[in-house]
Amino acid sequence: MAIVVPKLKFSPPQILAIGYATLILLGTVLLMLPVANTTGRALPLIDAFFTATSAVCVTGLVVVDTGTFFNGFGQSVIMVLIQIGGLGFMTMATLLALVFQRRISLRERLLLQEAMNQGSVEGIVRLIRRVLYYSIVIESVGALVFTVRLAFDMPVGQAFYYGVFHSISFFNNAGFDLFGHFSSLTAYTADPVMNLAAVLLIVLGGLGFVVLSDLADLPRKKKLSLHSKLVLSTTGVLIAFGFVVILLFEWSNPGTLGRFGLGGKFWGALLQSVTPRTAGINSVDLTSLHQATQFLLLILMFIGASPGSTAGGVKTTTFAVMIGAMLAMMRGREDVVFFRHRLGRDRILKALTIILLALALIITVAMVLSVTEDHDFMLILFETMSAFGTVGLSLGLTTDLSTFGKILIALTMFSGRVGLLTLVYALKPKKDPEKYRYPEGKIIIG
Repeated sequence: MAIVVPKLKFSPPQILAIGYATLILLGTVLLMLPVANTTGRALPLIDAFFTATSAVCVTGLVVVDTGTFFNGFGQSVIMVLIQIGGLGFMTMATLLALVFQRRISLRERLLLQEAMNQGSVEGIVRLIRRVLYYSIVIESVGALVFTVRLAFDMPVGQAFYYGVFHSISFFNNAGFDLFGHFSSLTAYTADPVMNLAAVLLIVLGGLGFVVLSDLADLPRKKKLSLHSKLVLSTTGVLIAFGFVVILLFEWSNPGTLGRFGLGGKFWGALLQSVTPRTAGINSVDLTSLHQATQFLLLILMFIGASPGSTAGGVKTTTFAVMIGAMLAMMRGREDVVFFRHRLGRDRILKALTIILLALALIITVAMVLSVTEDHDFMLILFETMSAFGTVGLSLGLTTDLSTFGKILIALTMFSGRVGLLTLVYALKPKKDPEKYRYPEGKIIIG
């Protein structure tokens, strides 16, 4: 069984962009079918396209309620799109090649390197095997926990189906749910089992498979890589910071955490601290949050999770590098140092480029939507940030978007999932080698 790779001379970034676009088009066709929903009528093209894009880009923004509008077939299509989109279509193609014991070519390894955001092809197939193994194990355990808990609220068969769907959705940081009426986990705000399972699935999916592999090897190697240390420390700080701030801001808010006891406040604040990092589920009414809390969620959505994971955003390492560069400049030091390791100049420039590209995209999309959509700017900015970070949280704007707005948000989701640098590399012409360098000049900064 061969991995299907276009014969034309496309670069790895171009193939990845084309592959995700093809998957979205296939999902659009399937979701448009009358047999995919409970109404028996074809879903409009723009709504099917938006839903397929949201699923493939593991976002969770929806224009129709997943649990009540789509039937078992439609929900299964969404679940498969989430799984392929979360792990990457090249990962799934590699699975088929490994099953049929086919050798992975160098070109295919280069594609996997680009898809997994790795620096080299060394060990890439071994990493893919681990990705598939970790995904199966983690999603299976999550599905079992959800099934056992939900069996108290619904028939066992339905509980199993819900368990599988939500385990896949949460681990891939997709945010789709089947609880109906756009309710997400609001019925389980104080439930420790549902919240703990959801938080662990989201965090494990957002750490990145390189970090998971590093953690699995820790008993043998007795140490973690610099990347894993930076990801784990940044993730822990962001979760703790978000938890404390949300708890303080929403403690007495009757529309959110104010109506719960200590347990409900704890789990509600914890989940809402974790989920903006591209998971897209909520256990409290987001529209009732104080604006300060909503703004905090904007920041967390922009940062996102970690490289090589199922999540989006500019990534934790990018954010950490920018903070490190700022602190180094303030201290008058030339090097950005983490855990006694100096970062190369190319890493800092790449982080800066990603931050600026992301800000440029978000600002542009939000400005355009503020012209085309007759809504409060906070709703528009929140929707835009959610789409870019492939988060899926919304303040209620998604269902009211115009056709143009849906297309623009869908393209923003696509940009966030494929990656801005990948899209830039895919669209740019072939680079000619530099034949000379200009003399260094000096300007005044600040």
